[in-house]
Amino acid sequence: MSKELITKKEFSDMVRVASHRLEKNAKFVNSLNVFPVPDGDTGTNMSLTIQSGFKAVNESESDHVGTLGKALAKGLLMGARGNSGVITSQIFRGFSKSIENKDSLTAMDLAKAFDDGVKTAYKAVMKPVEGTILTVARYGAEAGMKQVESTNDIAEVMKAVVAGSKVGLEKTPSLLPVLKEVGVVDSGGQGLVFIYEGFLEGLTGQSGDEEYIPDERDMTEMVNASHHQSVQGQFSTDEIKNGYCTEMMVELGKNPTTDEKFDNEKLRDYLDGIGDSLICVSDDEFVKVHVHTNYPYKVWAAGKKYGALVKIKIDNMRLQHETIVDEDEPVAEPVSQEPIDYAVIAVSSGAGLTELFKSLGVTHVISGGQTMNPSTNDIVDAINKSNAKRALVLPNNGNIIMAAKQAVDLVDIPVAIVGSKTISQGMTAMLSFNPEAELDENEENMEDSLDTVKSGQITQAIRDTEIDGLKITKGHYMGIVDGKILVDDEDIIAGTEKMLDAMIDEDSEVITILIGQEGNDDDAQKVADYLDDKYADLETEIHQGDQPVYPYLISVE
Repeated sequence: MSKELITKKEFSDMVRVASHRLEKNAKFVNSLNVFPVPDGDTGTNMSLTIQSGFKAVNESESDHVGTLGKALAKGLLMGARGNSGVITSQIFRGFSKSIENKDSLTAMDLAKAFDDGVKTAYKAVMKPVEGTILTVARYGAEAGMKQVESTNDIAEVMKAVVAGSKVGLEKTPSLLPVLKEVGVVDSGGQGLVFIYEGFLEGLTGQSGDEEYIPDERDMTEMVNASHHQSVQGQFSTDEIKNGYCTEMMVELGKNPTTDEKFDNEKLRDYLDGIGDSLICVSDDEFVKVHVHTNYPYKVWAAGKKYGALVKIKIDNMRLQHETIVDEDEPVAEPVSQEPIDYAVIAVSSGAGLTELFKSLGVTHVISGGQTMNPSTNDIVDAINKSNAKRALVLPNNGNIIMAAKQAVDLVDIPVAIVGSKTISQGMTAMLSFNPEAELDENEENMEDSLDTVKSGQITQAIRDTEIDGLKITKGHYMGIVDGKILVDDEDIIAGTEKMLDAMIDEDSEVITILIGQEGNDDDAQKVADYLDDKYADLETEIHQGDQPVYPYLISVE
């Protein structure tokens, strides 16, 4: 029996089942993290993101599907965790915008919504990379648009979207070298397929396979790769042609410097000529721009032609990479009600790390990072409760940076995001914080300090694999330096010493050892004694960090 309209019931069922289906398959999506550490995260992040969207839809009392779509988008935005969760929220931001005036949805409405969602997501990502969740979304949308040319049956269109997304998923290894090396599909793309399958099941009432558990052969094929890199992790510093991440918000018509009528496409074309990674979106009141350029002043001059610059921001570029987390729920700690000039908010996990950050000048800590990516809402909540005039945020994890940047536009005070990707970088950045300096000055100085520290992590491998020619044995201790596995050893002390040998060079001065929940003082002291014997000129500090997953976090400065 053909179905020609999606009403509140169908839409709510689609989101509900999608949330349930991804939750049931989150562990499988997590397993697609080919880095052999005990903390895959993409499935968990995407599941919590879609659960936040479902909660918002479920709490809405509206019968208007467009209003429900808006609730979904807002819920996903506030609940977005990790890079894949943020991109998912952007897909449905475009989706919801497409249907905002619809009481119910036809097949054409649905197909166009997916198509608009893809366009929004591509524009939102700093540097779109094929072979990721974006590719999967695009293939699904293209299949839906093609199908709607020959049918008005919504179920048939949704089936086409699912089928197209699966085709896109199968193509991800051939589009992304790191996936091709191992023959594994993109984890974020797999999560999106589960969402789309949930939509189809909720629409038709026909249940599919609820949970997929890979067998040993599947897992063996999934793990022989250098790193399961995220959509932001497929390029190097050398590839950055435009060095300043520049943002502005223009209030249209307020004190413009020209009588020229605002034209979004014209502004976009101009900015595209002086930069890349461009986002340029507008409504009747404001235009928002994000662009990478070597000429920030030209961007702002172009904006002032049409109105007042109500917000500007510039970053020295620091690339975003997926790092590693596990599954503790992040909770923003209680914050002071006293007005303060600066809130400095850090993400970390472990009582010892919290105390260390506070001793360095951090005012508020969000529990998470190495143990769970906090959501955009967690970061917004911490900023709002800080009662501060301005705020700096240290994500301390590359997979939190996108969610943190989303939070900037959701609060009323100026906020800067320092691109710290490790705990060690976050602590080093705090040494450059000056409470008397302006926000942009602190941001620049703290960003500049990030490259002065090397970050090392010790953890156990959860399976056998081979990465960059290094054979890794399940149960052995791996030494990971700035995201690259350099050491495999059955003995934790020997492995830590080897990792330090790889980190130390002639410019090294200070080594800091942070003891985790699975580390101990005696072993840490043995490593310190080794350093004293071999590198007598270096200063070694030992602190209790209490972090999970990693017995030792080590920084070399």
